[in-house]
Amino acid sequence: MQTKLTELLGITYPIIQAPMFLVSNVAMVKAAMKSGIAGCIPALNYRTLPELKAAIQELKAAKIPGGAFGFNLIVNKSNIKFKDQLALICEEGCDFIITSLGSPEETIKQAHKVGIKVFCDVTDLRYAQKVEGLGADALIAVNNEAGGHRGALSPQNLIQELTLHCNIPVISAGGVGRKADVDKMLRYGAEGVSVGSPFIASIEANVTDEYKQACIDYGAKDIIMTERISGTPCTVINTPYVQKIGTKQPWYEKLLNKNKSLKKWVKMLRFSIGMKATEKAAKEVTYKTVWVAGPSIEYTKKILSVKEIVAKLVS
Repeated sequence: MQTKLTELLGITYPIIQAPMFLVSNVAMVKAAMKSGIAGCIPALNYRTLPELKAAIQELKAAKIPGGAFGFNLIVNKSNIKFKDQLALICEEGCDFIITSLGSPEETIKQAHKVGIKVFCDVTDLRYAQKVEGLGADALIAVNNEAGGHRGALSPQNLIQELTLHCNIPVISAGGVGRKADVDKMLRYGAEGVSVGSPFIASIEANVTDEYKQACIDYGAKDIIMTERISGTPCTVINTPYVQKIGTKQPWYEKLLNKNKSLKKWVKMLRFSIGMKATEKAAKEVTYKTVWVAGPSIEYTKKILSVKEIVAKLVS
């Protein structure tokens, strides 16, 4: 399973444990590195810069040959912590950064100065060519089977379009829950895969047992899209509460979004409200629980260690 991704990061298997808001943590990434893959954590999982710094230092101390670690940065204006997070990550060091929801230009410029590779989330060829032109090291091809904010194209169509027209490695994100899926993405032309949802029901994940059990009890057919978390369509498990509240933006948000001067602030407010709701769902159980997950939970049958989940993906 040697690919351009394993060469880029010095990992044993071409797999990235995807960054998941409020799910990914140091314990998961340490276990991922020990299992021969790369692990990634959203920088926004840490409320303060000292907490983020402590996490980086712990992961640096735990790093072993065959494993790698990185951080995910939201690089648009909704993340007011972006510049400070980027500066700290570049100062402390890691193997790679994954950028989402904005232009990666500044991230690429600063990260490359200190030898950190930058992979960029993309959902179409136009944006992929833009980030390649800015100097990205690889593309995270977010397809229509991804969890969270997904793309519109199928894994095969997106991978083949990007590999045909771009010259940097393509890492497929979405639709991977077992080794057959990994093999399929590599066969389409990907140099690796980014896998998130199967790791929610891991022993190391610091979320509620109910969240983990939901990933076991529900399957691909139970994943639906909602606009009520960040304003942008996002995949969640179709629980009774989700059915009750619906999946569309409230009418007043739609109205406010039509006002150009207010649109940015409405999006920021919706993002903040949605993130707080997601945090509550991950850490405690109420009747208002909304769990983010992707269709690859179809193959989650019990709570396993990260090591056991990786074994299912590679053997």
